[in-house]
Amino acid sequence: MKSEILSIKTQFKGWASFSLAAIRLPNGQVVEREIEDHGTAVAVLAFDPERKMAILVQQFRAPPFLTLGQEHTLEAIAGIMEDADCITAARREALEEAGLQLRSLERVATVWTMPGVSTERMTLYLAAYGLADRIADGGGVATEHENISVVEIGLGDLAKLMDAGELVDMKTLALTQALKMRYPELFVQ
Repeated sequence: MKSEILSIKTQFKGWASFSLAAIRLPNGQVVEREIEDHGTAVAVLAFDPERKMAILVQQFRAPPFLTLGQEHTLEAIAGIMEDADCITAARREALEEAGLQLRSLERVATVWTMPGVSTERMTLYLAAYGLADRIADGGGVATEHENISVVEIGLGDLAKLMDAGELVDMKTLALTQALKMRYPELFVQ
């Protein structure tokens, strides 16, 4: 016997929707699960291999603020897919958030971000950039009230944050680890 969805009741619908699903498990037990859905997403860690730098964004996030009083998070460029494909969405987000025009993107993985509660799947990318690729200020879309600050950080400093357990955003941690594993020479001082 396979698991079976018995019912899904939408509890709230806004930017995200929240539903309550009744599911029959293979052993016959019926359980209820809360599900959050806001679509699929992309994230990209942009890095300059010549200068050994990365571009991250810093912005206010309500959940860390409500939980710990943390004013900002340092994150890889990311956003919800509104376009037909992941690469178009990643390029759009890089331009909006960081003013970066990205050419080639290297796919790392497509992952569930919080499989216990969310339907979100995020495609992770690494992308090399150079000084000439910084064609705008970034900062996010004004009407979305993102208030993004662009942070350029040395890859050595980024590795130190990772090693000290100070990269608190999961996608940024995973992308930094992927960059360090694939291009260890960029982290040598």
